[in-house]
Amino acid sequence: MRLTYSIVGILTAMNLIACSEKATPPNILFIAIDDLRPELGCYGKDYVHSPNLDQLARESYLFRNHYVTVPTCGASRYNLLTSQLPKDGGDLSNMVAAKEISEKFIASDSAPSAKPETFIHALRNNGYYTVGMGKISHHPDGYVYGYNEPRSNQLELPNSWDEMLFDAGKWGTGHNAFFGYADGSNRNGMKKQVKPYESADVDDEGYPDGLTTNLAVNKLKELKQKGQPFFLGVGFFKPHLPFTAPQKYWDLYEEEKIPMALFAAIPENSSKASLQASGELNQYLLGEEKAGLDSAVSDTYARKLRHGYLAAVSYVDAQVGKLMDELEKQGLAENTIVVVWGDHGWHLGDQLTWGKHTVFDVALQSVLMIKRPGQGGGNIEQVVSTTDIYPTLMELAGVKMDYEVDGESMKPLMDQPQEATWRNTAYSYFKNGISLRTPRYRMTKYFRKQAPEIELYDHQEDPYETKNISAEKPKVVEKLMPLLERGDTGIYRN
Repeated sequence: MRLTYSIVGILTAMNLIACSEKATPPNILFIAIDDLRPELGCYGKDYVHSPNLDQLARESYLFRNHYVTVPTCGASRYNLLTSQLPKDGGDLSNMVAAKEISEKFIASDSAPSAKPETFIHALRNNGYYTVGMGKISHHPDGYVYGYNEPRSNQLELPNSWDEMLFDAGKWGTGHNAFFGYADGSNRNGMKKQVKPYESADVDDEGYPDGLTTNLAVNKLKELKQKGQPFFLGVGFFKPHLPFTAPQKYWDLYEEEKIPMALFAAIPENSSKASLQASGELNQYLLGEEKAGLDSAVSDTYARKLRHGYLAAVSYVDAQVGKLMDELEKQGLAENTIVVVWGDHGWHLGDQLTWGKHTVFDVALQSVLMIKRPGQGGGNIEQVVSTTDIYPTLMELAGVKMDYEVDGESMKPLMDQPQEATWRNTAYSYFKNGISLRTPRYRMTKYFRKQAPEIELYDHQEDPYETKNISAEKPKVVEKLMPLLERGDTGIYRN
């Protein structure tokens, strides 16, 4: 009898311990990677050297059809942080967070509103210690100031952070570091008389992302000792232009073997107005060639640029590996959610374009993986949106939301990847267009003078979006139009 009670006591104690552990809020390590399209081994690109992200993907829920809401850095990040679809043209600007969050905070005499400014603010309100470093919102160090100005003290997200950190190293400011070269120069100071790529015989700390990694590694050690659930946001710059990386990452690739864009032309029945003339790339005035919509750059130059992009991807992959190693070393991995998110895709000569700023798939599809402690993960094929990340993290963290957002929690998909009730759509906005992505189709309605008004691409038959078939498939357009119009927030009429 005594033995029975002893066993019951042990089981009760074990249950109490289990409940206590279950009640412990998970930490969150959020890694934002600038301009990272799904150009990784885990997305089937076997020519890419991305072992650390590939390993993390095997331990995570890998979203194979994740699309951003706006294909430009600041507006995409604003959507991530607020889970709000853009309602007017200002919401498509890189300055939207500065105007809608930072400036309104100042105008209200620095009095925080009841509604969280971002999901990070919501976590902070619920007991999380929040630390940001690098590019989480638009400005590369989290402070609002111009490219050629000294760093200000105006936080872009004033209520979100307990700490906002950045090591600008030899570059001096976040903006200079963002456009920095290995010798400490930068695109701004050089008045754009620079190449769009660079390989240098330096260690990882020879470029800014290596310094950010060191900062994050040291902060994880501190957070381990703090004994409080934390949110650590780490924003890496690469592979954003300029495509710079230590030489050892360039050496991972044989340039002549790097594959070219699978479709480098304006899609049939489309328009130049749907694309863009690679203005961001062409700002690097010492580039060997100018890209445009009238003709493709040479294969030699295209391979050089793609080489630079891939080297930068491999460089940032190594930084992610260092973070994951430290998470394990500190014993934090078993209770930390890890998110890797690319803020949008990037045309690498696809559709005759170099850059983002279109509503084609290559500008909108980006990396998303979420590692949940104690969960095995797996591939998720359903269409999801960046808008869905906010409510997902709130549910995973056990934070109640009593305010409206435009996204939906993806936790049901992670719990049951074949979830039949998932909406399976994503909306995106740019170029005076509203674009709808479904599992099979991308349909875009443009509000402009140039024809065509509607573009439709069948990803089952035409995965590289080579031909607009809206005129050939009027019944498909008719069927999809009510669904597209659900995403019409009045953005082009406000």
